[in-house]
Amino acid sequence: MNPTTAPATLDFDACYRAASGRDARWDGRVYLGVTSTGIYCRPSCPARKPRPENCRFYSTAAACVAAGFRACKRCRPDAVPGTRDWDARGDLVARAVRRIRDGAVDTVGVAGLATELAVSERHLRRMLIEEVGASPLQLARTRRAHAARALIEETQLPLTDVAFAAGFGSVRQFGDTMREEFGVAPSALSRRSSGSIRGGEQDPDGPTSDERPKLALRLRTRAPFAAAGVRAFLAAHAIPGRDEIATDGTTSHAIDVPGGTAVVRIEWPEVPEVSRQLEGGASTVGIPVTITLPGLADTMPAIQAVRRLLDLDADPGQIEAAFMGDPVLGDILLRRPGLRLPGARHPQEFALGTVLGQQVSLAAARTLQGRLAEGFESAVAGSGGAASGFRAAPDPVLVAAIPVEDLREQLGLTRARAATLSTLASALAGGLDLGPGADRDRARAELLALRGIGPWTVELVAMRALGDPDAYPAGDLILRRALGVTSDREAIALAQPWRPYRGYATQYLWSDFLEATARKEQS
Repeated sequence: MNPTTAPATLDFDACYRAASGRDARWDGRVYLGVTSTGIYCRPSCPARKPRPENCRFYSTAAACVAAGFRACKRCRPDAVPGTRDWDARGDLVARAVRRIRDGAVDTVGVAGLATELAVSERHLRRMLIEEVGASPLQLARTRRAHAARALIEETQLPLTDVAFAAGFGSVRQFGDTMREEFGVAPSALSRRSSGSIRGGEQDPDGPTSDERPKLALRLRTRAPFAAAGVRAFLAAHAIPGRDEIATDGTTSHAIDVPGGTAVVRIEWPEVPEVSRQLEGGASTVGIPVTITLPGLADTMPAIQAVRRLLDLDADPGQIEAAFMGDPVLGDILLRRPGLRLPGARHPQEFALGTVLGQQVSLAAARTLQGRLAEGFESAVAGSGGAASGFRAAPDPVLVAAIPVEDLREQLGLTRARAATLSTLASALAGGLDLGPGADRDRARAELLALRGIGPWTVELVAMRALGDPDAYPAGDLILRRALGVTSDREAIALAQPWRPYRGYATQYLWSDFLEATARKEQS
């Protein structure tokens, strides 16, 4: 099996060769369970490799735990950042895994997840066990356990707060799951940092920004991480009222969570090239963030939203293997190692903002998006009180309720653009799903059927809101200039070797072309 492909069906011989060679490229994508010890490891674990007859390979950590294994204390398989393998697929199982990763089982339960996916609970459970090796509850439990361990190590939160912040329903459930996953009680796990900041007691009428709980921690991602490129992207797309770009290099962003609106502050000047060398050769970078939360129960939704925003589950080695040697992308890859494909923090906001950005400059688009956030802020999320100076995402229901002519005047749009925005808002209010767990083919078709929305808008939404790493806006003017072609057909033909990562290829081409253009203008 090629390490650039998703390990849906694991090839034992290929997996064993990777484990025997301690190949860190497979970490987080394949897990080794050892029957003679009852432990599961990363393929790059430095421990002596077991005999083949004692090895079992799994595509998720949850499958290892479901099979009776516990995490290795030496290689710490739970410390490896996530994988985007499941994002490259659009089938039922991949959609379910993405939704569980986003906390669907915590918020709507297995029954609610099955309803979202239009299948029965029994069918969903059967499909996940057959392909992933774990049930929806087991996947959710492992997700909580890994999140709890990270909070234990990174913060000084009391263990009771860690339990509820990680999504556990009770302290007893927390303790039982941690013992099952790691073989020790939560109190026996080491604490490495004093990074947690706690707010004061919350007022019953609603917390002020000073009273909201804060967490300061480092979010792990695989090295290299192109911090300057990601920060530049966020700065270029900053929306008034939703983002702040400070002169000291830090950036702050409103993040919408079930309890209201959180704010994440990213300390870009403190991002190291490589801050931790995991045993076996896998290097990770720690992105220092401080998250101001409506409540501790919003911890995991906020962290997942930040990970999606910064694309922290990307595997640069995987992308390098896919593009290295390519006549178009090879040199760009060497100049820009670790470039990421930032995702949308709020899918509906992004879709509405993309319509506002059609055929206008980026600066004009930001201004229009700021007006949208100011005029149509979500009443539910906003009532909880975001941190001072930030707004909740715009509510499509409010946008859809206003007459097109009034919408045109309030935002300063052409009538055609206002009509398209209203049409999209009505579709979103009516249930059009553009989140990471959506049926991508259906979402693309429903978007394309809306008057005023074309392939460019659809693919941009697919890339950043739906989280499709293969989304490809072939008609984009800058993309075509970077490729040196004049038609969509030529752009599509050139991109065929880049599948299933055409979205990353687009990001590389955009970034390189715009920087080259800026250098020419300065010279």
